[in-house]
Amino acid sequence: MSTSEQTVPQFLEALASAAPAPGGGAACALSGAMGAALVSMVANLTLVRELTPDRQAALTATLREADALRRQLTELMAADARAYDAVIAAYRLPRASAAERAMRRPVIEAALQQATLTPLEIADRCARIVALAEPAARLGISAAASDAAAAAFLAEAGARACLLNVEINLASIKDVAFSEQASARAAALVAALPALRDAALAAMRAALQPPSKGA
Repeated sequence: MSTSEQTVPQFLEALASAAPAPGGGAACALSGAMGAALVSMVANLTLVRELTPDRQAALTATLREADALRRQLTELMAADARAYDAVIAAYRLPRASAAERAMRRPVIEAALQQATLTPLEIADRCARIVALAEPAARLGISAAASDAAAAAFLAEAGARACLLNVEINLASIKDVAFSEQASARAAALVAALPALRDAALAAMRAALQPPSKGA
């Protein structure tokens, strides 16, 4: 059964087992997907009310993107497990002879590169969810503002933790150009996360402020 098709208890049992996959990357994708689900929840709770056209359009767009990101991250849970399985399989290739070692090296390199790209994709989508938490908190009903902020924290944690996998894999990758590009992508994501998270928190706190007198 694919990781993305398991029930929550099944996934947690697999995660806790001695099997190398699913592992941290799949858990990070799930954290981001939960953040996306919370953004969708805030939008859905609000869209059932009568809203101004602008607010409705903005929340509808937020909901659409959050739903798409949740689906993508669910798929990336399984993709990360497959990528790690491929790395393990590559390292288990025979290496008794010079010919076997020569054949093994590019297979390992390709597997490591894919195992780096997948968590980068997870982190990228998690960062986009952190960004969506701000309009969810600002435009959603105030009773759900804390859920939008929780989405930001869950998605940020998913992004940051997944980038640790990128860092670890890059240490073993020989392709300098690939490593530089992947490192730059990771650094850009890390740099963007604090402002995105703080914007969501500020929107939550503004939503929870009592209306000013005379408003």
